[in-house]
Amino acid sequence: MGGKTQKTASAAAKTAAKKTASKNNDSRTTAKSSATVKKSAEAKKTVAKTEKTPAKSMVKAVPAKKHAVKDYDESQIKHLDALEHIRLRSGMYIGRLGDGSNQNDGIYVLLKEVVDNAVDEFIMGYGNRIDVEVIDNRVKVRDYGRGIPLGKVVECVSEINTGAKYNDDVFQFSVGMNGVGTKAVNALSSYFRVVSVRKGECTEAVFERGKLVSQHTGRLKNKQPDGTYFEFVPDVDVFGKYSFNMEFVEKRIWNYAYLNTGLTLRLNGQDYKSDNGLFDLLNKEIEDTCLYSIGSYQGEHLKFAFTHTNAYGETYFSFVNGQYTSDGGTHLNAFKEGFIKGVNDFFQSSFKSEDIRDGIAAAVLVKVKDPVFESQTKNKLGNTDIRAWIVSEVQSGLDDWLHKNSKEAQLLKEKIEHNEKLRVELASVKKLVKEAAKKNSIRIEKLDDCRFHLDDGPKGENSMIFITEGQSASGVMTHARDSNYQAIFSLRGKPENMYGKKQSDIYKNDELYQLMMALGIETSVENLRYSKIVIATDADNDGFHIRNLVMTFFLGYFEELITSGRVWILETPLFRVRNKKENIYCFSEEERDKAQAKLGKNCETSRFKGLGEMNPSEFKQFIAPETIHLTPVEISQLKVIPQLLAFYMGKNTPERRKFIENNLLSNSEIDV
Repeated sequence: MGGKTQKTASAAAKTAAKKTASKNNDSRTTAKSSATVKKSAEAKKTVAKTEKTPAKSMVKAVPAKKHAVKDYDESQIKHLDALEHIRLRSGMYIGRLGDGSNQNDGIYVLLKEVVDNAVDEFIMGYGNRIDVEVIDNRVKVRDYGRGIPLGKVVECVSEINTGAKYNDDVFQFSVGMNGVGTKAVNALSSYFRVVSVRKGECTEAVFERGKLVSQHTGRLKNKQPDGTYFEFVPDVDVFGKYSFNMEFVEKRIWNYAYLNTGLTLRLNGQDYKSDNGLFDLLNKEIEDTCLYSIGSYQGEHLKFAFTHTNAYGETYFSFVNGQYTSDGGTHLNAFKEGFIKGVNDFFQSSFKSEDIRDGIAAAVLVKVKDPVFESQTKNKLGNTDIRAWIVSEVQSGLDDWLHKNSKEAQLLKEKIEHNEKLRVELASVKKLVKEAAKKNSIRIEKLDDCRFHLDDGPKGENSMIFITEGQSASGVMTHARDSNYQAIFSLRGKPENMYGKKQSDIYKNDELYQLMMALGIETSVENLRYSKIVIATDADNDGFHIRNLVMTFFLGYFEELITSGRVWILETPLFRVRNKKENIYCFSEEERDKAQAKLGKNCETSRFKGLGEMNPSEFKQFIAPETIHLTPVEISQLKVIPQLLAFYMGKNTPERRKFIENNLLSNSEIDV
C-alpha cells in the first residue's frame, strides 16, 4: 500500500495512549490499569498532545452580538507597520499559535527561525558551534558566525524584506530566504534582545512587542568571538499560557545535528553532534527493526539514507537546506522516482513501485540555491527544476551502493518479492470483498458523508471524518455538524482487535472494510478522502478501549495516516458548570474547580459521560472550527510501535498484568 507519508520527525516521545490516560484521570474511571492507560518506559516514546484551538480552554455558551455596520469612508482605512501586521495576523507568518503542547506550535517556530540563522552561518563556513538555552520560557541562542553588520542590526530584526539572504554571494543555501524570520520573533515576543559582535565591537538592541526600547553600539571591554546573540520571551498576550516541551526542543536540535555534520549544538549545557548525518537519524528512528543494513549516499547537494522494515506503507524524513519539509514536495517525489528506477535497473527487472516502496524508511536532504516553499512555514518544496538531477543522482547513488553491498542487495530483492506476493494475495481478497459488497449495498451504510473532500482542493482542506461510538453519539453529531466538510462514520461498538492479524484479514472484517471504504483507503492511502480523521469516543473505559482499538488498526496497517499527521482525537467537555446567567464547559477537573469558584456555591455542576447525553445545539460548539479541541496522535520513533502494540494489545503477558496491579485505583482515589 504505497502512500504519501511524512514521518513526524520532530514529534515528542510518549504515546497516544498516554494522552488517553490523562483524560482517564480527569474522568476518574475506576481502572487506571486499562489498556488505555500508559506509564511504562515504552509509553514515554509516543504521545498525543492536546491542541486547543480557542485561546481559553473553558468554553462559554454566549450568544453572538450583532454589531452596527459603520460607514465605509477614509476614516476606516488603517495602516499597520510590518511588525504590527505580524502580531495581528500571526498565522500568516508562523502557521499557528498553540500552547506548546504540539510540536508545530508557534513558540517552536520562533526558536527555529533564530537557530536557522545560526545554521546558515555554519553552512557558509563560519562557526561550528551554536549555544541554545531554553529555561522558564526564555530562549537564548548564540552563534559564532560573522555577526550582523553593526550598522544594520535594528533593521535586520525589525524591517520586513531586509537582510542578506537575498544576496547569493553571502548566503547560497539558506533556509530563511524571505527576510521575515527574526522579525516575526521580535514582533511576537514580549522581550527581544539582539547583540552582534564583530571585530571587538558590538551593537545591542532591545525590543518589547516589536517596539525598539534601547540601542547601543561600542567596543567590548573583554574580547569575544564574532557572532550573534538572540534572547526572547514569546508574548503571553499572543500565545496565551504556554510552556516549552523540552522533548520537542531536543528533537529539533538533534535534527540540526543530523543535517549538519561537523556542527555542535549545545542545549542547556548538553552537546548534540552527529558524525554520520542521515545515517544516524535513520538508525535512531528504526534501530533494530530494519531488514538490512542502512544504505546511504552523500553528494555535494544531495544526501539520502534508506532501508526497509516489516511495517506497511512508507516513512520519509525530507529536508531542504536543513528545513524539515513535513509535506514533502518535488525533492521527495524525485527521490521516490529515482529509487524505483535505480532498483529496476540494478535487478534488470520491472518491479511495481508499490512493491519497491512498501516498508521503506528513508531520509532525504537536498540543498537548493533558491528554494520555493508553498508557505511561510516551509512544509513543502515547490521547485520543479530540480526533479531531473535528483532522479538521476538518486539512481546513480543507489546503483553504486547496491553493487558494493551484494548481501544487502539480495535482502532488498527478497523484500520486494515478498511485497509482490502479498500484493497478489491481497488483490484476490479485495476482489472477493468488493464483489460481496456490491451485492449487499453500493452505499456505505454507516457513513453520513460531507460535501467537500481532500481532492476538492482548497474547499476540502478542512474536511474531516468523525469516527464515533454507536448511534446515539452519531445522531447528536449529525445534527450538530457542518455537512459541507464534516462527515460521520458510526461504529456499532468495539471493533475487532487487529493486532497480529494478517493484512488480508482486515478486508474480511465487514466493519473495518466499510471504514476503509469511507476513508477511501481500501486500495491506497494516497486516496484518502479527508484532511483529518477524528476519533470521537466517550470519556469512559469503553470509549478509551475503542479509541485504542482504532489506533491499533491504523498503526498496524495504515501507519502513514498517523505519521503524516492525519489522525486526531476529539476532546469534549467532562463537566458543565452553570448558574442562571452563565454556562461554562470544562475539559478537566481543574477547569471545573475554577468555574465553580467563579460562579459561586449555588452553581450547578453536571458530569458528561457520553456524547449522546448532549443535545445537538449544545454540542455544536464543540465541533465548530473556532472552538473545537483536537489532540493530534503523534509518534516519535518507528521502533517503538511494535513494542507498544505488543504490550498493550497483544496477549495478556505477565508484564501487563503486573502493570495493571501496580496502577489500579482504589475507591478512595476516585473523584466522582
